[in-house]
Amino acid sequence: MWVEELPSVLWAYRTTVRTPTKETPFKLTFGTEAVIPVEIGLTTLRTTFHKEEENEGQLRLSLDLLDETKEKAAQRIALYQGKMARYYNTKVKLRRFEVGDWVLRKVTQATKDPSQGKLGPNWEGPYKIIQYYRMGTYHLEDHHGKKLPHPWNTKHLKKYYP
Repeated sequence: MWVEELPSVLWAYRTTVRTPTKETPFKLTFGTEAVIPVEIGLTTLRTTFHKEEENEGQLRLSLDLLDETKEKAAQRIALYQGKMARYYNTKVKLRRFEVGDWVLRKVTQATKDPSQGKLGPNWEGPYKIIQYYRMGTYHLEDHHGKKLPHPWNTKHLKKYYP
């Protein structure tokens, strides 16, 4: 059952380095890396050179440096978000329509005729843009001059070429 696996999944998530921060969530919370269960049973560099008397001093030092670590992580997140935004902006295709343009409207589940089935048309129209509302939203009317009841977003429209 999935409930029994949850602690293992959370442990894996908390001890895996995140790409944006280059740190583990555990280290950003507690100031030091977690000792994974495998390290307890095996001799590793970390467990071999562990000195109990120096441990408390190291933990205090790690906690003192925690704010600095979090600050560096915040800077890395900002850089990562900028990188992702630049990538997105190179891929996104900005579509702008003018008042008077003719467009086709995407057929959604709400506007689809149930008798058409899955082989029905994906686009309907043409519709004329009568008003730009805001942020890529347009009011439309059909070729008879009947205004559609609510505005439509750019992502549901495409240019119609008669």
